[in-house]
Amino acid sequence: MKAVIQRCTSASVTVDGNAVGKISNGLVIFLGVAQEDDEHGARRLAEKIAKLRIFNDKDGKFNLSLLDVKGEALVISNFTIYGDARKGNRPNFMASAAPEPANQLYESFVRLLEQQDITVASGVFGADMTVDVSNSGPVTLILEMP
Repeated sequence: MKAVIQRCTSASVTVDGNAVGKISNGLVIFLGVAQEDDEHGARRLAEKIAKLRIFNDKDGKFNLSLLDVKGEALVISNFTIYGDARKGNRPNFMASAAPEPANQLYESFVRLLEQQDITVASGVFGADMTVDVSNSGPVTLILEMP
């Protein structure tokens, strides 16, 4: 499981022109699910993200977590995170999980974040989405759980 995380002041996602998710201060999490991923990895990643200290304290240091700042999360499924473009100019997505198991782990990840007392909004799995992010910092990290 791989997540591209962006700290934001606000973010929203629309599908077919309809707003389906919106947050204020927090994190946008683009989540990719690989073929070998499982529930254990989803749990570890959710716990890691909830406690990841990437928000500034009063001295401007990265000492506060999403939990500490009572931030929100917008989770977006994104199979293209596992795109491999090392050969040729067209990426292949062979490492990405098939849609059904990927959706199950995506939904599980969202629930696991909510169980950490985080307000979570999400996109629509498999949909063509428009995501607007007001990146703060900018702070962008890539986390991967084997």
